[in-house]
Formats: sequence, structure tokens, C-alpha cells
Amino acid sequence: MSLPRGIRNNNPLNIRRSKDQWKGMSKTQNDRSFCQFETLEYGWRAAFYLLTRTYYHKYRLYTVRAIVSRWAPPSENNTEAYIANVSRLTGIAPDEPLGIPSEKPSRWMMLGLAMAIQENGTTSIDHFAMLRGWAMARGD
Repeated sequence: MSLPRGIRNNNPLNIRRSKDQWKGMSKTQNDRSFCQFETLEYGWRAAFYLLTRTYYHKYRLYTVRAIVSRWAPPSENNTEAYIANVSRLTGIAPDEPLGIPSEKPSRWMMLGLAMAIQENGTTSIDHFAMLRGWAMARGD
């Protein structure tokens, strides 16, 4: 059985390709839809950068519902099921504020992990790579 696409691409949240040139992107991008990273840590770094800097600070999205609704819009996903699953996995209610990333890092890491589980259909996620990616995102 092959690994899920997001794991094969070292892109646990399935970040779509765009004009953005993320740190750690693979030189060769063979996937037409999603970014490919050199390591899982770089994929996590990009994911946490998007969640904490772009979604939280730029778009002012503070809850599971607000973040997932933008990340996984109804035109492409069963957004309500995605929200419900992320809330169930994290224990954070859909409309409960996550808190400031620097003050509540564990809530943001849980959000990222739950989204990766939802995106990849597996709980077999490398938690240490996730933690290293968090540190990379927050240290930049």
C-alpha cells in the first residue's frame, strides 16, 4: 500500500502549488496540484507558517471553523465534516478561539496534526517532524 499523497510529497496539509516559493521546496515539482518539499519538516514549516502567520495574523482567522472553512472550502471538500473531525481530534470546539500562537503553541500544533490526519486519512504521522517544523516556522 502506498503512502498518502501528502506524506509522499512531504506536504502533510496538502498545500496547493502557487507562486509562493517555500523554503525547502523540492527542485522538481512533479505533482501538478500540490507542493513537494525536500523533507517532512519543511512541509510542516510551510503549514505552520500559513496557519500562524497568514491565517491568524493576516486573515484574522481565530477558530477551527474559520480556518478550515478557508483551508478546505465547500467547493472542494465536505467542510463541515472536516471541521467536526478536527474539533473531535483536538478537543477544541469549532467556534472556540485557538489563542495567540506564541502563547498557545500546543493548540496550534494540535490543529496542524488534526488537519494532517484529515488530509491524509491516517494517524501515522511523524510527530517529531511536526515538532521540528513548528520550531522552524516559529524561528524564522
